[in-house]
Formats: sequence, structure tokens, C-alpha cells
Amino acid sequence: MESLKRTPLYEDHKKLGARIVPFAGFEMPVQFSSIIEEHNNVRTKVGIFDVSHMGEIWIKGKDALNLVQKVSSNNAEKLSIGQIQYSGLLTKKGTFVDDMLVHKIEDEIYFLVVNASNLEKDFNFILENSRGFDAEVLNKSDETAQIAIQGPFATQVVSKIVKDVDFSTLKYYWFTYCNLFNERCLISRTGYTGEDGVEIYISPKNASNLWNDLLIVGKDYGLKPIGLGARDTLRLEACMALYGNDIDDTTTPLEADLSWILKLDKNCDFNGKEILLKQKEEGIKRKLIAFELKEQGIPRHLMECFKDGEKIGFVTSGTLAPYLKKPIGMAYLSIEHANLDNEFSVDVRGKRLKAVVVNKPFYKRPKK
Repeated sequence: MESLKRTPLYEDHKKLGARIVPFAGFEMPVQFSSIIEEHNNVRTKVGIFDVSHMGEIWIKGKDALNLVQKVSSNNAEKLSIGQIQYSGLLTKKGTFVDDMLVHKIEDEIYFLVVNASNLEKDFNFILENSRGFDAEVLNKSDETAQIAIQGPFATQVVSKIVKDVDFSTLKYYWFTYCNLFNERCLISRTGYTGEDGVEIYISPKNASNLWNDLLIVGKDYGLKPIGLGARDTLRLEACMALYGNDIDDTTTPLEADLSWILKLDKNCDFNGKEILLKQKEEGIKRKLIAFELKEQGIPRHLMECFKDGEKIGFVTSGTLAPYLKKPIGMAYLSIEHANLDNEFSVDVRGKRLKAVVVNKPFYKRPKK
């Protein structure tokens, strides 16, 4: 693990007895207790995550918006200052370089959050695409720590420390600023769990103070530290895509059932536009669907799917859902087999187990 990076919270994780594993070039906590216990704690109470491994890229300048528009699938022109957008970072073939969150800081400043494993690739890709634009592309990942607080009691816990934000007015996928340890920090109403929550961006020097203060004030609400294992099962129950599993540079937003983040009518040329227009017109040949296994077994990444003996696709993500207590997954299926309630089978360790296409997401948080 010598060549791996460590987040500013590495020593805090060690003190809490976390199981540390290599992940996306970092030494990261995969679990602190058990994945099932941590998962259900986020669903029913509240959890705190170290997501400081994520990448932070800033785009500044007169052509900042034009550059964001060129490389992204969504329409950043629609963003107000303080608003966030989920989007695809697209290749010229209309496939995913990555998925990302686009924050509009000011008219000429945008802040992108990308996946840790793709940071260098994403940064170089945006830099290459910036030729001819009056825009500066900055990688500020090493200067940024990120802590996520997720679950039904997330805002109650955070409001014990963040006194200058009214969470009743901070809407989902919007951000604001707060003062912590004499530092102006960005705080967003976002997350990767399907629960309510916030993500706080803070300098590495103050990250440990914030982490430990939150653990102290969160005790009364059942706050627990959560590792990457539960982060993955939580996002899967909520049908949130994982780059490298559900989306990659071979899949388009249309195939990934993410047409809502693809704005083909935006008033500019962007990477892959013509190819994606053609794909929409001709129709996709496969689609990312959600499914449940009807027999005992656990579906896993790359397991093959069959119908009447013929291979019709493959599993992208799968697990025994800790909160829902059933085997679930997502898979790319041939379009003729991707309809709701369609039955097929998944080859789980040599046994073909019955499965059925279901609605997304598997889990939707109860409305307050």
C-alpha cells in the first residue's frame, strides 16, 4: 500500500478500527463494523462518510460555461448560481468518460466533482477539450477534503455544528456556504445513498476536526462512521450508477437509462451529439434495467443473463440488499427483453436463477 494516497482522515479511521483496503489509488475504509449494520444505520438513523478521495475540478473564465457545455451531457445553461446538476462527461462517441456533479459557483466559475479513479483521465480530457476556449481548468483535489452525512437525521446532526445554514430552505441539489474553523466551506444537499443528507467540502487541515466534532454531536442521533462497502450497497438500492460497473466508455446515457441527463436540444454542439441523435432516432439495442432474483443467490458484476437458453445480457451491479433483504441488481439486457415484468435468468455460479425486471429505484426514501 506504500504507493497509495491517504485522505486527511486516514489516522481517524485507524483509531476507529476500520478495515482499510486499496480503492481508486487510496487507502480507504471499507467497513468499521459490518456492511449490513452500517447500511441499515444510514437508512434508519444517520451515517458519516469520508469521501475525500473524490476529484474536484474547477473551470474558470469567460468560456467556462461553453467548455462545460461541450464536454457534458446535461444543459448547464439552465443552472442558477448555487444549483447542482448530475451529468455525464462524454467522449466524442457519446459514451461516458465519467459521471459528475456540476456546481454553478458564479457565471464564469463551475465546480465539478468526479470519481477518484477517473480524476487524472477526466482532468486531462477536459484540459484537451479546453483548447480554443478562454477558460482555465484546475485540479484542486489535493486541496479539498469531503465529508458526507447521510440519513433521516443528517441535517439535525449537521445543524449542531453548522449554525449559519437554514436546512429548511436548502433544497435538494443546491449548495451554499458555511463557516467552519474560520474557513468558508461549501455545503451541498447531495449524496450517493438515496437518503437525505449533505456533503461538506473543507480544507484537509480542518477535516479531522470536523469529522470528530460530527461524531460527538451525532451520538444522540445514532451517527456511525460508514465505509465504502455500505456506500456501494446503499447506492445500488437507490439505483445510482457506478462508473466502471453500470456506465463506462462503451455505454451511452440512452443505453444507461439516463436520458434525463442528456439534453440533445441544448443550443450548442457537444461531444457525441450527432451519434446520440442518431442512436435516439434508430433506437437503442440494449438498456440498463433493475431486476430482482426470485431464487436464493447473489447476483454479481459480469454474471450472464439468459432467456430461453440464449444470452441476452450481463449483470453490472448486484447484491443481497441489506435493508430490503432480497437479491437485487442492475443489468444490460437486449432491448426486446428489457420491459418491466420480463422474466429471465441469471447464471449465478453455474446455476441459472429466475429473475424479473422491476421498476427503479429499488428503494425510495419515505417523504417527510
